[in-house]
Amino acid sequence: MIRVWLNGLVRRRSARMAGAALGIAVAVALLASLGSFLAASKATMTERAVAGVAVDWQVQVASPADGAAPGAAGRAGPAAPGGADPEAVRRAVGSTPGTLRALTVPFAATTGLTSATAAQPGSAPTTQTTGPGVVLGLPADYRQAFPAESRTLAGPGGGVMLAQQTAANLHAKPGDTIQVGRAGLPSWRIRVDGVVDLPQADSLFQKVGAPPGSQPSAPPDNVLLLPPDQWHQAFDPLAKSRPDQVWWQIHAARSHRLAADPAAAYAHETAAARNFEARSTGAATVGDNLGAALDAARSDAAYAQVLFVFLGIPGAVLAALLTAAVIASGAERRRREQALLRVRGAAARQLLVLATAESVLTGLVGVVLGLAGAAMVGWAAFGSSKFGASSGAGAGWATAAAVTGLAIAVATGFLPARRDLRYSTIAAAHTGTPRLSAGASAGASAGASAGAASRARGPFWLRYGLDGVLLVLALVVFSATSKNGYQLVLAPEGVPSVSVSYWAFAGPALLWAGGALLAWRLADLLLGPGRRGVARALRPLAGRLSGVVAAGMSRQRGGLVRAIVLLCLAVAFACSTATFNATYRQQAEVDAQLTNGADVTVVPAPGAAPVPGLADRLDHVKGVRSVEPIQHRFAYVGTDLQDLYGVRPDTITRATALQDTYFTGGTARQLLRTLATRPDSILVSAETVKDFQLNTGDLINLRLQDARTKQFTTVPFHYVGVVKEFPTAPKDSFFVANGSYVAAKTGSDAVGAYLVDTGGHHIGAVANSVRSLVGTSAAVTELTAARSQVGSSLTSVDLAGLTRVELVFALGLAVAAGGLVLGLGMAERRRAFAITAALGATARQMRAFVYSESLVLAVGGLAFGAALGVALSTMLVKALTGVFDPPPSVPAVPWSYLMLALAATITALAVASALTVRRARRPAISVLRQP
Repeated sequence: MIRVWLNGLVRRRSARMAGAALGIAVAVALLASLGSFLAASKATMTERAVAGVAVDWQVQVASPADGAAPGAAGRAGPAAPGGADPEAVRRAVGSTPGTLRALTVPFAATTGLTSATAAQPGSAPTTQTTGPGVVLGLPADYRQAFPAESRTLAGPGGGVMLAQQTAANLHAKPGDTIQVGRAGLPSWRIRVDGVVDLPQADSLFQKVGAPPGSQPSAPPDNVLLLPPDQWHQAFDPLAKSRPDQVWWQIHAARSHRLAADPAAAYAHETAAARNFEARSTGAATVGDNLGAALDAARSDAAYAQVLFVFLGIPGAVLAALLTAAVIASGAERRRREQALLRVRGAAARQLLVLATAESVLTGLVGVVLGLAGAAMVGWAAFGSSKFGASSGAGAGWATAAAVTGLAIAVATGFLPARRDLRYSTIAAAHTGTPRLSAGASAGASAGASAGAASRARGPFWLRYGLDGVLLVLALVVFSATSKNGYQLVLAPEGVPSVSVSYWAFAGPALLWAGGALLAWRLADLLLGPGRRGVARALRPLAGRLSGVVAAGMSRQRGGLVRAIVLLCLAVAFACSTATFNATYRQQAEVDAQLTNGADVTVVPAPGAAPVPGLADRLDHVKGVRSVEPIQHRFAYVGTDLQDLYGVRPDTITRATALQDTYFTGGTARQLLRTLATRPDSILVSAETVKDFQLNTGDLINLRLQDARTKQFTTVPFHYVGVVKEFPTAPKDSFFVANGSYVAAKTGSDAVGAYLVDTGGHHIGAVANSVRSLVGTSAAVTELTAARSQVGSSLTSVDLAGLTRVELVFALGLAVAAGGLVLGLGMAERRRAFAITAALGATARQMRAFVYSESLVLAVGGLAFGAALGVALSTMLVKALTGVFDPPPSVPAVPWSYLMLALAATITALAVASALTVRRARRPAISVLRQP
C-alpha cells in the first residue's frame, strides 16, 4: 500500500513534493555550508595565529639580580634568590611535552654604541653615539630554528649584526667597526658583518611575566646581535661585576599540531606553560607568545560562531517556513484524499503510516539534494566540498544538517496530517470545512455564527497584539545590548573559556518575529477591511473587475497573506545579510587603512638623513595621486609620554579617509576645520580626557622636544575634541594637532610618515617604485599586506566566499518565496480557475485575476520586507559592533545586489503568473475531471 501511495504521489503530486523537498534542501544546504565554513574558519584562525608567532615560548631564567636592568626590556623583574642555571632550564624546557627545540639566548645591556665615519674630501671625520641598548647572543642555528625573528638586509646573514634602526643611527654598514659600551668596563670593539630587520621586536623584547599594562611602549632603539662565543667574551666579565646588566632566556619552538578550535588550542597551550612554571619551582617564567596569539584568535572564533547564529539560523528557519507553506498549499487536497481513503475503509493508523512515508521520502530527497548542493557550493566558493574543514567536522555538520532536514519534513508534513486526522470528520475533510465542536451541536445556526465570529476575530496573537509586544521587547533588548561597555563576546585574559552573550540574539529574533506578525496584521487588514482601497488600486489592471478581484482575494486571503509574509521575511533576510556583509567588507578595508595609514606609507628610518624633497619626488612616482606628510612626535602630558601627530588639516583627507566615528565632539570635517582655523587646538584621546578630567576648551601644556636646543619645552594647546582612531596612530593614547603650529613651536617640520594615495589601483607596483626611490632610508608598507594582518583574524578568513554563499541562498529564498509559493498556491486553485473559465471568463479577465494577485503579493511582500530589512540591518550591525574595528558610521548598502534580488523576485513572480495564465487556458472539462 505504501509503495502504491508513494508512486501515485510521485506521478500526480510531483510539483508539490518537489517544492517541499526543495525547501528542505535549501535549509540543509545552508546549515551544512555555514557549519562547515564555521569549522574551517576556526581551523584557519588557529593556523594563521600560530604561523604569525616567531618564538613560541620565551622562558625567562631567574637571576640573582633584583629589578630590571637599564635598557633591558626583556627583564622579568625580581628573580629567585641565587638565580638558576640557564642550561638546566634549557634541558627542562626541551623535555617538556610538545617542545621541538630549545635554544639559550643571553641578553646584556649596553651603555651605548659608537661608530666613527672616515673623513670625506672636504669634510672632517664624524663620530656617532647612541643611547643605551641591548646585545643578544644568538646560537649558530637560531635563524634556522626561528626564521621569522630576523631578516637580513645587508651582509652574509650571520656573525655580528646590527638592527636596521641602530645601523641608521650609527651610519654603519658591513665592514665598519663599532665600540660597545659596558657599565663599569672598557668599551669593546667589534667589526660589523651585516644589518638585519627584526619584524617581531615587540615580542622579542617583551617583559616576560609582566602584566600587559607594564610592557614597554616600544622595543629598544639600539640592538646588536652577536655569535655566542663573542657575546661571552664581551659580557661574561660584565655578568660577574654587574649581574643586573645580564640575563638569559630560553627560546622554544613548540609543536603546532593543535586542536582546530582556537579556544581548545589556547587551553592546551596555556596549561602546558603553567605546568612547566609549576615544575620549575621559581627558576623560570614563561612568556607564552603562542598562547597570546591563540588568545586573540579564540575571541575571533567566538565571533565567527556568532555570525553563524545570526546569518545561518534565520535562513534555515525561513527555509522551513517555505517548506511549510508549500505543503500547506495542498492541505485542502490532502484532507479530501484522507477523507476518501477513510470512506473506503482505511484506518487512522494506516493513514498515519502513509503520511510518515510521504514525509520521510520528501525529507530524504531534500537531504540528498541539500548535501549535494552544499558540496557544489563548497567547490564553487572555496575549492573544497568540505569548505576546508576537517573530515570529522565536515561529516558532523552534514549529519546535523541532515537531521534538521528530516525534522523539518516531519514538522511540516507528518504533524499537519496527524492533526487533520485527529480534529476533522470525514465530511468536514471532504468539504474542506472544520469539524464543529461538541458544544456547537445545540444548534447549527448558533455554531455557524460562533465559528464565523471566531474567524472574524482572527487568531489569538492578532487579538491580543502579540506583534506589538514582540516589537517593544525587541527595542528593550536592543537598547540594553547596544549600550557602551556591553560585550557580545567575553574572553578574559588567562581564562580558558570564552563566553558569548546569546542574550544579544534576542533583539534581532524578537524583531524578526514581531515584524513578521505585524506584516501579517497589515496584509490581513489590507485584504479584509481595506479591500475597497485594493480594488481602486487595481482598477488600471483589472478594470471593471477590480471589485470582484479584490473580493476574491479577500475570501482567499489566508493563503495570500501567508505568501506576503514569507516574501517579506525572505526579502528582509536578503537585505540584512547583504547589508551586514557589505558593512563588514567596508570596515575591514577601513581597519587596514587605519593601520597602514594609506594605500602606501613611507616611514623614514629614525636617525637617517632626510631625503631632500622626498614629498615632491614621491608625488612624481607613476600611479601616485597625492602625498600627505604627517609629523610624529612624543609629548609629555604630566609624566605620561604619548604620541603626537601633526597634520595638515586642509589636505589630510586627500590621502586617507577619516570617518565621523573616529571623533567625538564634532564631525571629522568640523574638527579638522577647527584645527585649521585655530592652530593651537588639539584632539585628545578618550583615555587622556578621562585620566586628566578635561573639558572642551581647557588649556593643555605639553612638553615637546625643541629641535634647536634638544631640550623639552612647554607648548600650549586647547582641547577641542576627542579622537578615537587615526591613521598610523596606536589604539590607546595619542594627540592630533596642527602640523604647522607644532613645527613653529619646536623648530622642526621633520616628517614621521608620508601617506601615499594611489586611488586603490596598482598598489603593489607603486610600493615597489617607492622602495626603489627611498632605498634603506625609509620603510615602505602597503595596504594589500595590511589587510591580512589588521583587526581580528576574521578579516583574513575567506569572507568573500562566505558572502557569495549567503547571498546566493538569500536570493534563492526570495525567489522561492515569491514565485514558488505563488505558483503552487495558484496551481491548487486550478479547479476554481477552470470553473471561472467555464462560466464565460475571457483570457483578459483571467489575466486580471492572476496578475492582480501577483501584484498585491509583490508590492506587499517587497514593501514590508524592505522596511523589516532596514530595521534588521541596523540592529544586526549595532549588535555585532564587536566584529567591526572600527565600528561603522552607517551600514553600507549593497545597492547592486539589492537591485538584483528585486529583479529576480519580480521575474519569478512574473513567470509563475504567466504559467498560471497558460494553464488556465486549458479546456475546463479536462481540469474538472482530474481528482
